[in-house]
Amino acid sequence: MSDKISVIMAVYNAEKTLKEAVDSILNQTYKNIEFIICDDASTDNSYKLLEEYAKKDDRIILIKNEVNSRLSFSLNHCLKYATGEYVARMDADDISLPERLEKQMAFLKENPEYQLVGTAMQRFNEKGLADIVYAVDNPDYYTLRNKIPFHHATILTEKRMYDTVNGYTVSKRTMRAQDYDLWFRFYANGFKGTNMREALYLVREDENAIRRRTFKVRYNAFKTTLIGFKLLKYPKTWLIRPAVEMVVKSIVPFKIVELYRALQKRKYLKNENSNHIGEN
Repeated sequence: MSDKISVIMAVYNAEKTLKEAVDSILNQTYKNIEFIICDDASTDNSYKLLEEYAKKDDRIILIKNEVNSRLSFSLNHCLKYATGEYVARMDADDISLPERLEKQMAFLKENPEYQLVGTAMQRFNEKGLADIVYAVDNPDYYTLRNKIPFHHATILTEKRMYDTVNGYTVSKRTMRAQDYDLWFRFYANGFKGTNMREALYLVREDENAIRRRTFKVRYNAFKTTLIGFKLLKYPKTWLIRPAVEMVVKSIVPFKIVELYRALQKRKYLKNENSNHIGEN
């Protein structure tokens, strides 16, 4: 049982990407894991595929929601079955590099002042790897004033953190902002986390995810900001910036966001080519 990691993952209609995601966890160099997967009432072949995996690997604990209940509910469902001292997140359309959990566990053991560690992540699609998205260096109690402190899907944390904050908030308010709400409660309860600069997680580029961030979704996230700022006793004047950002991001055309990502990818590839030339 010592240093066992419970990896939790929610799945909804992910049959096209599921195999890569599941294999990336089962093939981790860190072996003391259990993989708790909650199928959120998928209508494709996701559950059938997962059943085949569960028959072959007894580290998989497969559960299912009777009706589609969204991410927060599904992750809480996973947490009910978690027996590890640590919990790691995983998404059904992404890939964890083989040494991800081993390196994160080693970091927490070497730095006991932290209860959570995230990593940088690298975007990818069918054409290959894109740019690296770095998390905040040394996030603290005040990071949530203007930034998200951790990449949610990359985290490894002590399970007692989830127990203390009572898991994820199941609400329309936190839809697509489950992690944002979690981090406010994380800091309110005195926990401390940090991020590794190494990109140990590959995140699939998802244009639809950007399109789904409607004004309603952003407004609900702003309500979480109001609650979170009050919880952390931030000055009320600090609400001005997130209020303006909510409006601006809601009216920025998707094409501009798409162009920005393309420029970031081009910049990354240019730097990579320069590094290779320098090595030669």
